[in-house]
Amino acid sequence: MVQKWDVVIVGGGLAGYVAANFLAKTPLNVLLLEKAKQVGGRARTDIINHQLFNLGPHALYKKGMARTILEELNITLEGNTPKLGGILIENNTKYVAPFSPLGLFKTTFLNWKERKEWVSILIKIKNSNRDELDTKTFHEWVHQSTNSEKVRSLLYIIGRLATYCHAPHKVSAYVVISHIQYAIGGVTYLDGGWQTMIDQLHNQAVISGVEIQTKSNMKQIVKNKSDQFQLTLSNGDCLQTKHVLYTGAPDNLNNVIAESFPYLQRNFLEEIVPVKAATLDVALEKLAKPKQLFAMGITTPYYYSVHSKYARLSQSGQCTILHVLKYHHPDERIFGRQEQTNLEAFLNKIQPGWQEYEVARRFLPQITVNYRLPQVGERKNFCQSETHISGLFIAGDWASPDSILSEGAVESGKKAAIEIMQKEGRSSHAT
Repeated sequence: MVQKWDVVIVGGGLAGYVAANFLAKTPLNVLLLEKAKQVGGRARTDIINHQLFNLGPHALYKKGMARTILEELNITLEGNTPKLGGILIENNTKYVAPFSPLGLFKTTFLNWKERKEWVSILIKIKNSNRDELDTKTFHEWVHQSTNSEKVRSLLYIIGRLATYCHAPHKVSAYVVISHIQYAIGGVTYLDGGWQTMIDQLHNQAVISGVEIQTKSNMKQIVKNKSDQFQLTLSNGDCLQTKHVLYTGAPDNLNNVIAESFPYLQRNFLEEIVPVKAATLDVALEKLAKPKQLFAMGITTPYYYSVHSKYARLSQSGQCTILHVLKYHHPDERIFGRQEQTNLEAFLNKIQPGWQEYEVARRFLPQITVNYRLPQVGERKNFCQSETHISGLFIAGDWASPDSILSEGAVESGKKAAIEIMQKEGRSSHAT
């Protein structure tokens, strides 16, 4: 017995659930498939010893499109904004970070001339016309913007902070500058972790009639004689649908599309490079140095932040939750034990003796932060959500021309849903 649907969404992460909630406003019958036991993808939050751990550090831009779209869907986003400040670390030397007016005044990392230049560049970023950056790498833009090595290093730091990308010679200046603009507007650490967003999106979708199936892994997409998609699942079930919205990993899409399809984007999908990182997520009874809440490496790509200072992330309410992260370069080899040792050593520089207060920890040596490292010239591949195969749409953190991370996932989810509704409207009108 073949189940028939108007739309099948593949993937139960942010993009899939945003699309499902928009499509739920229509008469279309919608099925969402998630291959894992738990929905949420990389936006899920795990409970470890009564502590709430996102998959590494997560922050939602206060002035990004993702927040606007989620609020349009009546998703409640509770939490607080971390204060600007913190420290920068080079070897064993610590500097006040010039990320706030007070920090700019107090830092010894910059001289007075460099401080003035740093302020002028931040103003330049805030007022940048991103369309002029479309053909430049972030490295090229940085070197055209300043001759100061220290100001350049600050630009690379905030570039990593805003995008998780540690490849300035490869990454698009357009995308990095746009995300730095978002970051300048502030971020929110969410109470209860990012699972709270997923739970709300899931509940609203179910109430609105979307069917959700977990442990449902799609193995193949073909088209039958009536020009409908036929989806084969790993358990042998078959589904038939007019529209497919794929939100999983881009490299896996090639694996499930039948070879008979004239899919013009196959080669491009094979060339997409993911953004990866190592993360050490830690819960402590207390901080040895309570005022040390944020730090970044200068010449080493490390990040540290205490998220529970601004969001409720402990079921007991008694623990401190922090994240230490290393941004991976796409070409480097990853050695798990060495990465863990390095992350622990970086944390020890900021919170010496932290192991004494440890309640829980989780080390992940190579998480995928974003499925696509955004490179120069790629935007044209994502001008529309519908692929060259009529009725097959894409969404996800990799499928937006202008954004990555949650911005790309949420924006592309809404965009794909709108395109499906428009196509269905045209089809119905023609009928």
